[in-house]
Amino acid sequence: PANPTLDLIDIAAVVKADAYGLGVAQVARRLWAEGARRFFVARLAEGEDLRAALTPKRPAVIYVLDGLTEGAGPRLAAADLTAVLCTLPQVHAAAAWTREGGASLSVGLHVDTGMNRQGLTLEEARALHKAPESRGRLSLDLVMSHLGSASDPKNPRNASQLAKFSEVRRWFPDALASLAASAGVFLGPDYRFDMVRPGVSLFGGGPLEVPHPDILAVATLTAPIVDIRDLRSGDILGYGDGVRIDAPTRVAVVAAGYADGILRSAKSGGYAWFAGARRKLLAVNMDLLVLELGDAPARIGEAVELLGPGALLDDQARAAGTVAHEVLVRLSRRAQRVHLGAA
Repeated sequence: PANPTLDLIDIAAVVKADAYGLGVAQVARRLWAEGARRFFVARLAEGEDLRAALTPKRPAVIYVLDGLTEGAGPRLAAADLTAVLCTLPQVHAAAAWTREGGASLSVGLHVDTGMNRQGLTLEEARALHKAPESRGRLSLDLVMSHLGSASDPKNPRNASQLAKFSEVRRWFPDALASLAASAGVFLGPDYRFDMVRPGVSLFGGGPLEVPHPDILAVATLTAPIVDIRDLRSGDILGYGDGVRIDAPTRVAVVAAGYADGILRSAKSGGYAWFAGARRKLLAVNMDLLVLELGDAPARIGEAVELLGPGALLDDQARAAGTVAHEVLVRLSRRAQRVHLGAA
């Protein structure tokens, strides 16, 4: 049966894509200090970087979601990484590698229950269950799947995937079972099994792609005001036809732009936080953006919050027509990272 309480559930941190753009070394060390002992990355190189960042002082299981790609075996073994096998050829290759080397290998198994993106089919997983000898000396540490509609709790696809995964879990009872990532955790206890895999919610993203009261802002992005201008009715702001100003408007020019990761599409509905209120985003260029200031007192050099407790991650994502994940990973290396709190 699915694990009914979070008290008994392993919470594994998903820190792929450089911890969603925030700096995997610092983030993972802090998460380890908070008790995380299992981590997920996407690529082999990410796993190697994470192992080096944790160092032998911080032992942890690191799962690589790409599985066992060609020629990756020695590197996986050298960094003590656990491949999450996601195709039948990967399973066969891993089993053959154990036979050749004479040693067992701990792996995970990704089974597709309806997202149709990655994982063994149900038929392939059932065949592995019925012929355990085909797995060679593979030690199955984890069986997992991924929900495709968890951000929509009423979508019947969730219940369908749950039913299929519950069957898969019965085929591999000795392995940890994991179905829920960030949004799936909030679908209820039936979806949590032995392990949950929060990713974007660790970094401030809400489970329903809107701000959630139980999830605090993690990343704060600020930039300084470099100019304050008074625009007149009829002025055109920016390139080409730009933004036509239809009434006297006081604006702040801020030293951040799409080269720093601010999505241009966010100018239609995006905002920043300054002087205790939301300030409408009027234009985004490569290095500069323009905000409507109103009558707020402002000085050149003052910081504007572009992301954080006032400028919420999911709001900014919605304004840009995307998801919180992309807003975070688009933050460029030009935006200086300062990590607060002990690692």
